[in-house]
Amino acid sequence: MPDNILLAEPRTERGSRPAGRIRREGKVPAVVYGLDSDTLAVTVLARELAHILTSATGVNTLITLKLDGKEHLTLARQIQRHPTRGEFIHVDFIRIRRDVAVQAEVAVHLVGESVGVKDGGVLEQLVFTLSIEAKPADIPVAIELDVTALDIGDQLHVSDLSLPSGVTTTQELEELVVQVVAPRVVEEEVPPEGEEGLEGEAGEVAEGEGGEAAEASEDGSGSREE
Repeated sequence: MPDNILLAEPRTERGSRPAGRIRREGKVPAVVYGLDSDTLAVTVLARELAHILTSATGVNTLITLKLDGKEHLTLARQIQRHPTRGEFIHVDFIRIRRDVAVQAEVAVHLVGESVGVKDGGVLEQLVFTLSIEAKPADIPVAIELDVTALDIGDQLHVSDLSLPSGVTTTQELEELVVQVVAPRVVEEEVPPEGEEGLEGEAGEVAEGEGGEAAEASEDGSGSREE
């Protein structure tokens, strides 16, 4: 996995007001930490960071921060965005080494069309990202899972995933990833035998009582004394 170059500048001011000014200038407040080195407060260009994080490798893209003539190999973590505007609020860059495994989250992509779906079944995916450990260069873009052979009632678990060389998962192997279930059928409730007839008789009785009352009202026999 290739890494990207990102220029960083030292940040001396702290607090919400300076951070707001930094963001208005098109930059992102950030920190760099890890590998038993000092934590550094920096800023990076928001546009350049967005370009890197929207690439195929996304948040697992290796980023070489250039700061004061030094280079720091990092991964972007704890990416905070504005809830409505989507702009960057703050980013943590964690220092890494190429020869040491790191933890990452990668997408699980289903490929193929299940035979069970062709027969009317419903495909349900329960795991969309997989927690892995791998050296930075070995982190895959995604994990693919072929569901073509899945019939109705079949399931695939984490243990069924084919991981690239050098990649291990930290999730439980028996965790269910995908299954094909029978379509849910909603049965129409049918009233018990004879109930409908009773309702009809009750309606006829009520109608008959109403008719008699109406007739009594017309001939005056049903009127009360005042």
